[in-house]
Amino acid sequence: FSPPPQEIVSGESEEESNGVNLMEFSDEILLHILSYVPCTDLVLNVRRTCRKLATLCLDKSLTHTVLLQKDYKVNKDKVKQLMRDIGKEIYQLNMAGCYWLPSSTIDHVTRCKNLVKLNLSGCHVTSLRLSKMLSTLQHLRSLAIDVNPGFDASQLSSECKATLSRVLELKQTLYTPSYGVVPCCTSLEKLLLYFEILDRSREGFMLSGQLMVGESNVPHYQNLRVFYARLAPGYVNQEVVRLYLAVLSDRTPENLHAFLISAPGSFAETGATKNLLDSMARNVRLDALQLPKAWINGSGLLQHLKFNNPFYFSFSRCTLSGGHLIQRVINGGKDLKSLTSLNLSGCVHCLAPESLFRKAEDDIDSSILENLVVSCCNLRHLNLSAAHHHSSESIGSHLCQLLSRLKHLLSLALPVCSITDVAANVEKPPTASNLVPQTFGRKVRIGIQTYPRNLADQANQKIESSVFWALMGSLRFLETLEVIGSSFSSAMPRNEPAIRNSLPPCVRAQSVGDSEVAAISQLTYLQSLTLAQLPNILTGSGLINIGLQCQHLRTLSLANLGMMGKVVYMSALMDMLKHCKCLRDLRLEQPYFCAGAQFFQALSHCSSLQRLCIVSRSGTLQSDAVMSFMANCLEVIMCHMFMGESLTVCKNLQQSIVRSFQADRPALNVVIFPLLHEDLTEVIRDVPMRHLDEITLFKSRVAEEPPNLWW
Repeated sequence: FSPPPQEIVSGESEEESNGVNLMEFSDEILLHILSYVPCTDLVLNVRRTCRKLATLCLDKSLTHTVLLQKDYKVNKDKVKQLMRDIGKEIYQLNMAGCYWLPSSTIDHVTRCKNLVKLNLSGCHVTSLRLSKMLSTLQHLRSLAIDVNPGFDASQLSSECKATLSRVLELKQTLYTPSYGVVPCCTSLEKLLLYFEILDRSREGFMLSGQLMVGESNVPHYQNLRVFYARLAPGYVNQEVVRLYLAVLSDRTPENLHAFLISAPGSFAETGATKNLLDSMARNVRLDALQLPKAWINGSGLLQHLKFNNPFYFSFSRCTLSGGHLIQRVINGGKDLKSLTSLNLSGCVHCLAPESLFRKAEDDIDSSILENLVVSCCNLRHLNLSAAHHHSSESIGSHLCQLLSRLKHLLSLALPVCSITDVAANVEKPPTASNLVPQTFGRKVRIGIQTYPRNLADQANQKIESSVFWALMGSLRFLETLEVIGSSFSSAMPRNEPAIRNSLPPCVRAQSVGDSEVAAISQLTYLQSLTLAQLPNILTGSGLINIGLQCQHLRTLSLANLGMMGKVVYMSALMDMLKHCKCLRDLRLEQPYFCAGAQFFQALSHCSSLQRLCIVSRSGTLQSDAVMSFMANCLEVIMCHMFMGESLTVCKNLQQSIVRSFQADRPALNVVIFPLLHEDLTEVIRDVPMRHLDEITLFKSRVAEEPPNLWW
């Protein structure tokens, strides 16, 4: 049956009259909607649609702060037009990580005369360009820049130095030994230093921090409140940071309340640093603390330091025992309600009374963790990874049961062995070997077994009564979760050749598999997930549950799941990816991974995907499938693959991708290279720091830095 034409017309008119016109919304609602649109689109496109939107798009609430740091489609011409149209209205401009923009783009920032905050980290800025730009920004109070080889502070004009003298916050990333602009910033209250200096130049010459000794100007720290230094591996970085600290050791700022130094490996304490710490113990009260492990291990420093209302502690890789943690840091629960972020990554004895005669695999003392949970009840970020935290079978509560009391947690990092049920661990875990029927009747296929999906379903029913399932159910608002094997190490370390062999997983971790992964699907608001070294993954069925339930997932990192000789979870991963519509970053690290047509076809369902990194020893790829994927997924701007293919195959594919898509994607960064090639470290040094730090290199990121360290 079909109605007469007249009835169709009248029906459409009635539907149109009852429809909602977007322009009939209040200005407040429209402004809220427009706040989710990139500023370049608002100014260059949306405001040209009608008069009302033309007015709203230039509202101060939308033009006061301009964020370009992850607007990968922005180019030089768009930035130029944006600054011309609303430059005078911009008070905060974030261009961090815009590595693809030519250095001449920075010249247009001079139109933003009222700038108060400016972030140019990762942008190409020469000394002369920086001088010209800062000379016009008299209201600037917050600045972030890179200091690259060739930087010359003598090229800064007097007007530029006058602007720098009024800067209160400075974030400086160093790629060469230098003080940068720090000596010019005489009013500094917050100083963030990132040391990314390589020990050798591209030509193979050894670098030295002694190049800075001849500089006449020294930093001014008298007003400093926050000092933060993060060092990449390498001796030169340690040498240079000591020169920065030498000034602090002469006179400790009276208002210093946050002192943080993140240094990998061994960073020995010197007489100057010891004097600095002694002075801090006498003269300041801290709210945030992070020190190299060598400065804390075996010293009574924590006993003498005074804290005001601490919000961040990091004792990563320290040999701090649970007894010291309770006595010297928690202090019986006094003044610790303010603590929101705690990093105990790699503290193998932090949940044990003493560390002198204890083995790393011994059971924890649950009373120490209980004291920590009660005292720090407002924790939002907690990192317990890179350690064996084994709950006792008979004494005290399970670690997961205690952590479930932390209702405010937003991010959590745990070792795999800590989430297993102690009672269930007594029974032999359902691994690949004992799932094979031991009878004479039916023939058994020898080799890699195929496990039925209902096996995982049975395990899911069993795990619903487990402590980890209960923990996930109690942390409904968790946004970031990391479950990492205590002995896991990535095949791609920083500044070193790829690791060929990996350490075996902890014995307690042998029972952690699909059902525990399925428990994670309870986290409705999960945005970032890292799973590494889960040996008992049989089918990966839990990944499908996560894909269906965790619709806000944006970042996914999977490494060494199941057996090392075969990617047993490939089918489940492909099913999962079909549901991940919001996924932006995907990192996969798995030996023998086959990046073929079926995988990339499934990955093409991730319509929001921007960055992909695959690390696979002996892994293979299909060039045609990669090209087809790049053509279908228009948002992808980073493609890193470190596989087992030959150098010729890798180079040809990389050149094809760049040649085909670079013109339409100005931010496109492609690195395809053999994982075990001797020149891998030279290739990695050219990767933009934004990608290298956020996705290419594997690391635990929970409580890595204090919350809101930089805007």
